[in-house]
Amino acid sequence: MNIAAKIRARRAEARTRRAVSKAIDAAATPAMRHELMLLAQAHMQGLR
Repeated sequence: MNIAAKIRARRAEARTRRAVSKAIDAAATPAMRHELMLLAQAHMQGLR
């Protein structure tokens, strides 16, 4: 992976983190917030 691709991947990951964080903050119920957190954690485990 070249440097440009690493930078693009890092920026995409940051955008995803911001979007997930915003979705968690805007969740209608605590249950939805918890579900979004679980999905985000499971997704991050799959990336590593």
